[in-house]
Amino acid sequence: MGTLTAPPSRRFLSRIRNGKMGGVVLLGNGWLTRNTAATVTAELQRAACTRGEPLLIAVDQEGGIVRRLAWAPPTEAPADMSSPSVAHAQAAGAGAALRSVGIDIDFAPVVDTPGSAGNFLGSRAFSRSRTWNAKLARAFVSGLQAKGIAATAKHFPGLGLASGNTDHGRIVIRAAAWKLHEGLLPFQAAVEAGVKLVMVSTAIYPRLDPSDKPAAFSSAIINGVLRKQLGFQGVPVTDSLTAPAAERIPDTATRAMLAGSDLLIFGAESASERGYATLHTDAASSPRLEARLTLAAARIRALKAWLAERGGPSCAA
Repeated sequence: MGTLTAPPSRRFLSRIRNGKMGGVVLLGNGWLTRNTAATVTAELQRAACTRGEPLLIAVDQEGGIVRRLAWAPPTEAPADMSSPSVAHAQAAGAGAALRSVGIDIDFAPVVDTPGSAGNFLGSRAFSRSRTWNAKLARAFVSGLQAKGIAATAKHFPGLGLASGNTDHGRIVIRAAAWKLHEGLLPFQAAVEAGVKLVMVSTAIYPRLDPSDKPAAFSSAIINGVLRKQLGFQGVPVTDSLTAPAAERIPDTATRAMLAGSDLLIFGAESASERGYATLHTDAASSPRLEARLTLAAARIRALKAWLAERGGPSCAA
């Protein structure tokens, strides 16, 4: 996925026309007014449709401190959502707002369960109760997807026991496997609610994968826990691959794709360009990577079809 913090440049639009991205993440606060968001998404989709296939366009619209569209719901922080019905209504409001300006994916809800009041997620998490979080996760996912917006459960397999933000440092979560598996309950609830995407973290979980790979690079976590144990059939998307732990991985994009991540996010456009170039080069000599890319593209196209059926983007004349 490409990343935008302002209206797209000619170079960015050219990359879309040349088929070098399957989606765009709109980042940053303050510039995405209702009119600007609608104008930008329309411009992006016009560029994509020169190739006959729409883009996925995503934002982080959690509510509270993470709210890219300041004019749109959720008007409450997740920690302030007092019941499943409130969470559902807040998500439905967000879904309607995103659809009105051409955005297809909400990178929400956060379904991690903080282990302490001092966890860096703060009010971004629903609560410190995994059972309560499971109920609100189900409600939030249902509210978004009822409006035709694809929801994203994050940050798998959980950042509730993290010592800090993975965007700011290399985070190793050394909790016992049983403790980590307890925190999967809200993710399981989201999967059972039909969540379309799961965002995989860049923290390291030695008790789930002794190779010490960040989760987004771990087949044991993506294919073993997420796919087989939880039964997830949708699109795994990485957290930012410009995070410190991810940047240490050579051939970042290729390693993430081979591990089972279908959709790759980089926090900077230059890194996104390098990621595409890496995949393009490596696939030429790796039948295994080529097969993974084919499978990932099929899942992404299935997601685009689901969105189109619900009023999302389409390149039909």
